[in-house]
Amino acid sequence: MNTPKKLMLINANHDEESRVAIVEDGYLHELDIESSSKALTKSNIYRGKITKVEASLQAAFVEYGAARQGFLSLSEIHPDYWKDGVDKTANTRNLSIQDILQPKQEILVQVVKEERGNKGAALTTQISLAGRYLVLSPNTTRGGVSRKLSDEERRSMKEILTQLEVPDNMGLIIRTAGKDQNLEALQRDYQYLRRLWDEIRIKSETTPSPALIYLEGDLATRAIRDHFSEDVQEIWVDNHEVYTRTKAFVHAVLPGKEKLVKLYRGKKPLFRNHGIEQQCEEIHDREIRLPSGGSIVLDPTEALTAIDINSSRATKGKHIDDTALAINLEAAEEIARQLRIRDIGGLIVIDFIDMANRKHGQQVEEVLRKACKGDKARIQFARISRFGLLEMSRQRLHPSVRESTTEGCPRCQGRGSIRTVESMALQMLTRMEDWAEAGKQPTLVVQVPSDTGEYLMNNKRDNIARMEENYEVQITLQIRPDLDIPHYRIERQWSENNQQRVEVLEDTSKRVKPPRANRKLKPVKPVVGIPTPPPEPVEEKKDGPLKTLINIITGKTRKEKLQQQAAEEEQRQKLEAAKKPRRRGGRNRRRSSGRTANSESNSNQTAATTQKKDTKAKPQRQKQEAVAENNANNGEAPGGEAKKRRRRRRRRPSGNRETATTSEQVQGKATEQQSQPSENKPVDKHDQKQTATQNKEPDRKTDQPETAAKKPASRRPRRARKPVENKESKPNSENKPAVENKSNAENKPAKAKATPKSEQASVVAAPASE
Repeated sequence: MNTPKKLMLINANHDEESRVAIVEDGYLHELDIESSSKALTKSNIYRGKITKVEASLQAAFVEYGAARQGFLSLSEIHPDYWKDGVDKTANTRNLSIQDILQPKQEILVQVVKEERGNKGAALTTQISLAGRYLVLSPNTTRGGVSRKLSDEERRSMKEILTQLEVPDNMGLIIRTAGKDQNLEALQRDYQYLRRLWDEIRIKSETTPSPALIYLEGDLATRAIRDHFSEDVQEIWVDNHEVYTRTKAFVHAVLPGKEKLVKLYRGKKPLFRNHGIEQQCEEIHDREIRLPSGGSIVLDPTEALTAIDINSSRATKGKHIDDTALAINLEAAEEIARQLRIRDIGGLIVIDFIDMANRKHGQQVEEVLRKACKGDKARIQFARISRFGLLEMSRQRLHPSVRESTTEGCPRCQGRGSIRTVESMALQMLTRMEDWAEAGKQPTLVVQVPSDTGEYLMNNKRDNIARMEENYEVQITLQIRPDLDIPHYRIERQWSENNQQRVEVLEDTSKRVKPPRANRKLKPVKPVVGIPTPPPEPVEEKKDGPLKTLINIITGKTRKEKLQQQAAEEEQRQKLEAAKKPRRRGGRNRRRSSGRTANSESNSNQTAATTQKKDTKAKPQRQKQEAVAENNANNGEAPGGEAKKRRRRRRRRPSGNRETATTSEQVQGKATEQQSQPSENKPVDKHDQKQTATQNKEPDRKTDQPETAAKKPASRRPRRARKPVENKESKPNSENKPAVENKSNAENKPAKAKATPKSEQASVVAAPASE
């Protein structure tokens, strides 16, 4: 595939580890790795408690919830936390830490350096919050512009900085990414940081210590905030959840750039598809090969990182000086890249190949400075010494890749090498003689690895026998296959009161467990450092050209359709709220499914006319009730809609209007309707013909077989409920035969059709499950 010039790849498929890579023309330029087992705490804000004030170090130890207590030096203590009565404007050089702090005092601290080895985290009370373009210092008045900008850029940005309305007790620093931004973009970033600080301050005042108050964002959002540049052409993410969060964050801080964020759906892993997986694996190697044939060897130690450059197979130069210069120039560029992708910080010493010409040394220094120019960390250089060594220091932004992804070897205990079998055997002879000479050792049991035990039995048996004779002790040698060099175990055994006693004298096979925190963090939800903005509004789907043309011809638009759907949904909710069960007689009962008629007909109706609803007719019934209510609001009489109802009834299939009315009820209802006098209303001829036709049609529901609709014998029949009279209700239901026959009877009396006796006692439809 054609790889663009610059890409940002976010690999978050595994919960254990997340990776972010910056790729330029298929070449790995930067790499950030975050492991879930070693979560980062830098820039997090905690509410801690001072446990000890050490006058000899002029520092205090703070318990904030980590495994080790944090280290707070005197220069990092803000005057707001000083004791009452101390001059807030005094210089800290003239003060003592025990005069301004006291034990058990609660303070708000921020982590500036991660825990490393046996050292706890370095803390400060001078809080700083980093945004995309600005850094806010809430409790200090210092401000300025990034040192990486030129003098002209710094002057122009300082003028813009003066236009921002910043309180006197706060300071702002413009980052390198904000050099080309206008006042509006800087103002928006400043307002975001102000709101974030207000949330942190409020939460810290109401939360007891120790507790996490502010949590930095995840790796993806931090990488976009710190590493995104205008020349990045695409941002690929292989996890859908991270993709959604990343796109929302880019939309919030970089409006218009969210289209660069894309979700990767390929079969191959993301890094392998872009050809950088092998480059990521090489960061764990100790030796790096150069194209010219030379090599670079990196050895991290406790104090510094030593880098050695070897010529190896490089013999292309015509002269030895030319060969040394070519390898050193090539190594200088590769070292700058390795420092970035491995995130090596602290003191670094580079041993270049000796060069006789001093100008060659200056050329190598210039290439190294130029290669490190794009590094986000602060770097200081020294010149190449007369021994060919160059010293430099790099800011430790995060723990190195080695610290994040590796742990000390349990066999060599981090030394990188182990003793030989011969050396191990001689060490065991020395330890045996030391314990035998100490006396009071009736029996010594020595447990050693297999290869060491074999060597002692085959080559040092005489030395062990002579030791037993000289010190009057019995030495038992045991071989343990589970032990490896350099581990061993020595025990002392004796008998006391007919009981065998054992005492362990030495055991190097036990691993030291890491220390644990004395107290756990309180379960308080922290303020997220980079909050995920709300998702973008979904754009309304536009109709195509053909659909638009049809809407123009028919006069129907998408907006009218949405309004109609909203009105129907609102009407449905009103009807459902009106049909909620009421408490009658101390019990919740459902209302009768039969629709009440006018007060004149309710007096003549009996409880047998109560009908049961079917779930299949529920949507149609709601639509009919909505139409009836709309007619009532418009002042239309129910009888005025008779023609429309009849036409709809003719078009609607009969199977959709199932009822639970027996033939006896229909016949009785028709008899009652004939006995009632009809109202003096004009009757349309068309209505008369239609009514007559309906009365002549056979009752399809009552003609169904009796066996198909019988109720179970074990089920107790429901007691009929007396219908409630309601004068305001309007008979507009379309699936109620009793009401329909009444409306027909009012227009024209109709003869009730005779029903066979065998069908009169049968129930037409089974009751609907409610």
